[in-house]
Amino acid sequence: MSAITYSEAFTPEQVPAPERVYSCPQCSHWIPEGTLACPDCHTLIYGEHLNRLAAAAARAEHEGKRLEARELWTQALDWLPADARQAEQIRQHIAGLDGQQQAESDREARWKKRLGPLAPIALAIFKFKSALFLLFKLKFLLGFVGFFGLYWAMFGWKFALGFTISILIHEMGHYIAVRARGLKADLPMFLPGLGAYVRWYHQGMSLGVLAQIALFGPLFGLGAALASIGLFAVTHQPVFQAIAYVGAWTNLINLIPVLGLDGAQATYALTRLQRGLVLAACIILFALMHEGVFLFLAAGMTYRMFTNDTPEQESIGTLVGYLLLLFALGAFLYIIPDPGQFAR
Repeated sequence: MSAITYSEAFTPEQVPAPERVYSCPQCSHWIPEGTLACPDCHTLIYGEHLNRLAAAAARAEHEGKRLEARELWTQALDWLPADARQAEQIRQHIAGLDGQQQAESDREARWKKRLGPLAPIALAIFKFKSALFLLFKLKFLLGFVGFFGLYWAMFGWKFALGFTISILIHEMGHYIAVRARGLKADLPMFLPGLGAYVRWYHQGMSLGVLAQIALFGPLFGLGAALASIGLFAVTHQPVFQAIAYVGAWTNLINLIPVLGLDGAQATYALTRLQRGLVLAACIILFALMHEGVFLFLAAGMTYRMFTNDTPEQESIGTLVGYLLLLFALGAFLYIIPDPGQFAR
């Protein structure tokens, strides 16, 4: 199926009926009123209207509105020849929606029978499940707790909690950037000892937009480091200095353009010349700030100078954002003293 951007979808009331067409949009041959597919080239006459209906139906399904989605798919059948392959696919999809709705009704009926007089209370709780799961999905909680527990055992609970929250803020940068574009994203998944990631689903986004989403993580991570150093200035607690320093260092490491790091995703939007500019900037920043991580950044960008994944069009926004993050995070590490060992 074609990609659908959910932010461009319509509700059933907003999908207007198309004007009648009397010539094929593909071959321009005259067609009699009521024709749904060109008899010469077999093009669907009302393809654009069908795409709008499909987008609206997909959005309704994404939001859990099965009845609304079913109505939209049923409307689509009116604009397709009955024997068209697409019509059969839609009829099968509608049957699947009906099956899901019936299964949910049967499950609700069984629970009502089992719970007896407590059924209304249980049903009220069930109504809030979507909002609760959005905030407290089990896999998110387990990953968060496991991540926190590992660093608690190594460095004490104060540093562990602050560092875990700073990683969460970094990942929420990706999550917010994805959701702001109307796309679906899962809550961050923590991998104790390895890091975290946000799984999301895109439909034909440009390399520039993908790079923006990648860079939003280090941007939010920089914000978390600044907040931590602010807490250190107010409380004079060394643990906040440690959280700020390690958080900034982690986000700078994440800009290395290799493997699945954010820097790799952002680099896909950079031309060979732009990658050369980032390489030069890393060498200059190392000479100025003496932060060894810039050598790893330079090595990674040197490798990416010779890969065959450069885009045809340059992305100035990606280049500027990448360079600003390199400078800001590097300057942060240069100005803030290395806390050394973390006190428990």
